Amino acid sequence: MKEIVYTKNAPDPVGPYSQAILTNNTLFISGQVALDPNNGEMINSSIEEETIQVMNNLKAILNEVGFDFSNVIKSTIYLSDMNNFSKVNEVYGSFFNKDYVPSRVTVEVSRLPKDANVEIDMIAS
Repeated sequence: MKEIVYTKNAPDPVGPYSQAILTNNTLFISGQVALDPNNGEMINSSIEEETIQVMNNLKAILNEVGFDFSNVIKSTIYLSDMNNFSKVNEVYGSFFNKDYVPSRVTVEVSRLPKDANVEIDMIAS
């Protein structure tokens, strides 16, 4: 059995997909970019600000099912420029307890939706 997860505190999907799917107490969160859920505009004046918005969008989806970042077991970070790795890494890491961080993959891609510089998806349980 699977449940479609939706919160107004994260941006609406920009395509035919759900914000997240919950099945067997495991949450699969679709990739999030730095869209402001209030107006749909990109928050991208700096890579740090963009990453904070992405993480806040992920947090809103986690919270919708009673989870937080301590429940995250795997994430994938997609960057349009690997030169932003250290800045994104610093912001990303600030959302986690330093004694527990999930497994992760970071990849550089040629382009992201809405011309974002960073997109992150997560699996939580």
